[in-house]
Order: sequence, then C-alpha cells, then structure tokens
Amino acid sequence: MSRSLKALPLKLALAALSVFTASCGSNQQAQVRFVHAIQDGAAMDIEITGPNQVTPTLAFTHISFLGVQPNQPGYTAVPSGADTIEGFLTGTTNIGFNSASLNLAGGQHYTLVGTGLLANGQNATILPVPDNIPAPSPGFAAFRVINASPSGPNGTGDAVDVYILLNPAAGPRGNPTFSGVAYQQASGYVLLPYNPNNDTIPPGFTVYVTAAGTTTPTFISEGISPANTGAAVRTLVLTDVENGNSMNSTFLELSDLN
Repeated sequence: MSRSLKALPLKLALAALSVFTASCGSNQQAQVRFVHAIQDGAAMDIEITGPNQVTPTLAFTHISFLGVQPNQPGYTAVPSGADTIEGFLTGTTNIGFNSASLNLAGGQHYTLVGTGLLANGQNATILPVPDNIPAPSPGFAAFRVINASPSGPNGTGDAVDVYILLNPAAGPRGNPTFSGVAYQQASGYVLLPYNPNNDTIPPGFTVYVTAAGTTTPTFISEGISPANTGAAVRTLVLTDVENGNSMNSTFLELSDLN
C-alpha cells in the first residue's frame, strides 16, 4: 500500500488514503448485549444477520427472562449496518420472535432489549439502545433508565418518574432524576455524587419509581450500591412481571462499568 501511495501525486494519494480509511471504518463490527424482557417468552437463542451475510451469527444462546441465568451475557461482536435479529426457542428452529430490523453503527456498543408480547400473533419489539458509557470520577456514580414495561404503572402503560436518592432516603422527593420515561424509551446517563460506606449511613442509593407527575403510589422502592468507591455506571431496566400484566416491583441492574 505505502509504495502505491508514494507513486501517486499528493492529492490522489490523500484521496486514496481517505477512501481506504472510510472503508475500514465502515467494516468495523458493532458490539451488542441482549436483555430478554419479553414477559411471555421462553428461553431463546438469538441470531443476528449482517447485510452481507448468508449464514447468521449465533450471538447468544439460552437467554431467559429476567432472573434466570444466564440472562445477561457480555458484549458480542456482530456485523454493522442494516442487520436483522431473530429469536428461536433454545435448541430448536421454532421461532420465538420474528425477525426485526436493526441499524448498528460500526464500533458502537448497544444494549438490545427485547420487550412486548408474543401471544395472539404479536411480535416482540427490539430496542437498540446505544451505550455511550461515561467514566465518572471517584466519588460519583452514573445511572440511566430503560423503560421496557409495556404494562407500566397501574397496568396503564403510562410513563414513569424515577428518583435515585442518596441514602438514607425516605420516599421520593424533590425533582425526579428521570422524568416522564415512556415505554420503549431510554434516558441518558446522569452523574450523581456517591455515598460511601460508613458506620452511620447505609451506602449507596434508593431507587423509587412512580407514575409520571406523582409521588404516590410507589411501584418500585429498591436499594442499589454499585461500588463503595463510586466511579461505577449502571443501567436500570424496568420490566413487566413474567406472564403478568403489571410492572415488576424490582428493576434489572446492568453493570456498564465497574
């Protein structure tokens, strides 16, 4: 390559280098992880097919609904571009959810969240959420929220407010950390000062989830202590209960950093 460039005039050499660089960038793979939040779906194998692939990539195997391991694998490299994703009942060719289209950028990390329902001919919704993970300074933690609960508070599918408060906390108060997070929506990351472990104050935070615009009732009230030293990043995924029509009373915690 270098000899070819030397033989070209400067402008042509720079143009050739630019085309080569763009080509290399476009061939980068995307990095994905998968969350199975389809409340009426069985364990699945997940296949992803890139725009130039004939044989799909078996990205994940035996991914079960929340709380059943192994549910949260790490990242897997898949082709970038206009991909399709399909779910098959684990170990079979029986369709778990029909193919859905994804547009994945090369070099980008994503959390792919499967949500929705499969019964009565419905199909899952796949949310490709970019993971632009920050690097908090010591003494801080970062959080974001993905709302994958089709039922939402009160079974209405409405948006939620999420409060993440330093301990000791005594219920939601002040302004929400995340306001009006609708179903299928992901928030950005927010940095919060961390409460280290000591003899008088419980470490970490309490997370409260309420219907948007009100502090009562509280649908989720759960502690989270990502790391005693801070500098951690977490994604909190809100889901339905398994085979039910209500929001889960606990969130799924994904460790993005530390």
